[in-house]
Amino acid sequence: MPSISISSSKRTQMIDISGDVQKLVPKEMVDGVCNVFSKHTTVGITINENADPDVFSDILSHLEEMVPARKISYKHGEGNSDSHIKTSLVGVSQTIPVRNGRLCLGTWQGVCLCEFDGPRDRAVEITFLK
Repeated sequence: MPSISISSSKRTQMIDISGDVQKLVPKEMVDGVCNVFSKHTTVGITINENADPDVFSDILSHLEEMVPARKISYKHGEGNSDSHIKTSLVGVSQTIPVRNGRLCLGTWQGVCLCEFDGPRDRAVEITFLK
């Protein structure tokens, strides 16, 4: 099963992985489905605008407002409860149609890894179904 390795450089960060996923589409695949899955409890996968970096910044800042990193009432001992909650809100996978050998994304859409507990090395599993 193909996978992508990503190294984040900040505690919270959105990284466009669309090109990496597209490179893994099997050459013989014309139409099918691609699933992108994070193997981590503090990393989400989303599809959103990838043309304007302010979108990533806005998403991260509003998630931080909703689920602040430091909150006295968190009970999880590792100090990253907010990261787990943000991952649950965003989700850990996305399914994308493949048409004519290309990810069927809209003009402004990109597949994004959402790092909530970095910097770390991450792995994302990619599955293709015909």
